[in-house]
Amino acid sequence: MTVLIRPEGQTADDLKLSRRTLGALGGLLFSGYAVAALAKEAKPITTDAEGLSTETVTYAAPDGFQLPAYLARPAGDGPFPVIVVVSEIFGVHEYIRDICRRLAKQGYAAIAPAFFVRVEDPAPLSDMQRIMQIVAAADYEQVMGDLSATLEWASQQSWSKDGKVGITGYCWGGKVVWQAAARFAAIGAGVAWYGRLAPAADATPVQISSGQPWPVDIADDLKAPVLGLYGGKDQGIPLASVERMREALARAGQTGSQIVVYPDAQHGFHADYRASYSEPDAKDGWSKLLATFDKALKSLDQALPSKA
Repeated sequence: MTVLIRPEGQTADDLKLSRRTLGALGGLLFSGYAVAALAKEAKPITTDAEGLSTETVTYAAPDGFQLPAYLARPAGDGPFPVIVVVSEIFGVHEYIRDICRRLAKQGYAAIAPAFFVRVEDPAPLSDMQRIMQIVAAADYEQVMGDLSATLEWASQQSWSKDGKVGITGYCWGGKVVWQAAARFAAIGAGVAWYGRLAPAADATPVQISSGQPWPVDIADDLKAPVLGLYGGKDQGIPLASVERMREALARAGQTGSQIVVYPDAQHGFHADYRASYSEPDAKDGWSKLLATFDKALKSLDQALPSKA
């Protein structure tokens, strides 16, 4: 059984895949799920592309890098409200692509930037030390720059609806949701799935002052409401940090933001390709996600003209 217990990856001894395990995963690996967290007993949700337009697009990031991103949207001219999907440490693998298709089935244009591929695509790797090296190379300013480029590119597309944009993210991406909602006025709502809120208890001074703002420190700066979805049995995100975040939101008067804790859920409870998947909690969280984005991004008038 493979269980990813930390929001930004395992230690070297937490996760080791044997040849026997890899063999048992067979077809799922071939389908493009992240090797390092895929459970052999997984039965991932698969969403078809019928009625959708799906493609990999590229656009220039601030550093000049041609950033690839997976895009899924309803077929047709639109306009469609946009949601940015921020991946886990494993990048844009099949689970993230499927989430984009799920959102597209609900009338959204969902785009998932590949933040890590400047160095290497982590999805096919089983070496967690190498994966963490790749993730560490994507520092805060690079990620924010990539998001800025994503928002700019999406705003220029004829099928995109004018107005605010949504953002959701998982694990590593959950933390990015909080950071992005504090950075970009274009974001109208965020949904963060079990993203770290504060440095780990055993973090070194270098890790604590890593150049990135931690969510507990930027509640005052949130420009949009964020819904946080967390697991009560998450070994990597203590409930104490969740309470710190709730207190920070209250002090900042961020009444539109809230955190929901699923008492029996582990880290990664929405990830249907992992052993930590909890179907009832994942379904409830997904319904809350849709309610959040429908309220913030879908107006009563769905007949807005598309862009010229």
